[in-house]
Amino acid sequence: MRLSKAVQTLKPSATIAAATKAKELKASGVKVYEFTLGEPDFTTPEHICDAAKQAIDAGETHYTPAAGTPRLKQAICDRYQRDYNLSYEPSQVVVSNGAKHSIHNVLSALCGPGDEVIIPTPYWVSYSALVELTGATPVLVPTTQESGFCLSAEQFESAITDKTRLLMLNNPCNPTGAAYPVETLESLAKVAVKREIPVLSDEIYEHLVYEGAEFRSFASFGEDVKNLTIIVSGVSKAYAMTGWRIGWTLAPVDVTKAMSNLQSQQTSNPCSISQCAAEAALNGPQDCVQEMLKHFAERREYVLERLGNIDGLSFATPGGAFYAFFDVSKFFGKPLQGGVVVNNSTEFCTAALEQAHVGLVTGDAFGAPGYVRLSFATDLQTLEEGINQLEKFLAG
Repeated sequence: MRLSKAVQTLKPSATIAAATKAKELKASGVKVYEFTLGEPDFTTPEHICDAAKQAIDAGETHYTPAAGTPRLKQAICDRYQRDYNLSYEPSQVVVSNGAKHSIHNVLSALCGPGDEVIIPTPYWVSYSALVELTGATPVLVPTTQESGFCLSAEQFESAITDKTRLLMLNNPCNPTGAAYPVETLESLAKVAVKREIPVLSDEIYEHLVYEGAEFRSFASFGEDVKNLTIIVSGVSKAYAMTGWRIGWTLAPVDVTKAMSNLQSQQTSNPCSISQCAAEAALNGPQDCVQEMLKHFAERREYVLERLGNIDGLSFATPGGAFYAFFDVSKFFGKPLQGGVVVNNSTEFCTAALEQAHVGLVTGDAFGAPGYVRLSFATDLQTLEEGINQLEKFLAG
C-alpha cells in the first residue's frame, strides 16, 4: 500500500523513542536511570480517582458532546475566572484527548499549505511535526541560553511575513523550563496585536513554576490580546493525570466551533470517565498540586546543584516545568566512559544509555544541537544515583 506524503517523512516522537530504548534495556535486566519522559511519578490524587469510580458506578459510560461535557467546560471556565480573572463561556471551550490533541486541533483549524507558523527554539518535539501535517511550514526562531531561552519581541516581529498564520508559544517551556518574564510576554502580546498574529499559548506547565518566577496567562494582557489567543492546557502535569488524556483549548467562538466540528469527525468525544475525573481535579481541593510542586522544587534544587558542580556543563536556570536542559557540547570529540567518543547530542544520549544506563533526550530533537534534556519528575534517590552514573560517564 502507498503511504501518504504527510506520514512518509513523519518521525516518531523523540521523547517516546528515547523512553522506549530505556524500557528495552530495562527489560533485559539492566538497572536504568530513566529521565526521558515528562511525566510526574506521582499517582493521581485519591479524590480524583474516587470521582472516576463514582462516574463508572453512576453509568457515565456513554458518548458525551464532542467538545466535552457541559459540567467540565463550566469547571474550566470557572477555574480561569478564579485563577486568572479571565472570563470565558463554555462555548469557547473544547475538551480534547490531551493537550497534544488540542494543539493538533488548533493547527488543523487555522493552518494549511502555504502558511507559516513561528516556533521559538528549543521547542517541544511535536510542534514542527504537527505543523507539517497541516501542510504549513514551521519557521524556527532560535533563542539562546543567555536570554533564558525566551523569544524577544524583536525576534517575533522579524520572523513575521505575509504568510505567518500563528505563533506557538510554550510557557513554561518544554524542554528548557524557561518561564517567560511578564514584561517579555507583554512585549510579545503588543507585537501580536500590532501585526494581528494569533498566538497558540501552550500553558500545560502553568502550575509548575518555582520561586523567583511568575506565571501569567498570555490572554491576560487585555481583551485585544485575548481575542487573538488560543490557550492550550490540561490536567496531565499539575494533577499527575497523563494517562487520563484530558486537555483543552479556550479560544474565540468561531475557532472553537471549527475545532468542535473537527473533533466530532476525529474522535467523537474525549473519554467520559476521564472528563468526570478532570472535573473533580478542577473543582476539588488543590492541596495536591502544591504538595507535588514542593517535591518538584526540592528535586530541581538538587539537580541544578549537582549539574552546576560538573565541569563542562552549562545551563539556564529553569523557572518552571520539571526539566534540566544542559549543554554537553564540550564533551564532544573526547573519550567518555568505555572509551566511546561522541560528536553530537544524539550520539551522546545513545552512549549515556548504553555505557552508563542513564536515559536522556537529545537536544537535536528540540532544535537545540549540543544540549540534552533531563526530566527530574522522579524520586531523589533515582536522581542521585543517575547523576552519579552521569558523572562517571563524563569522566571517561
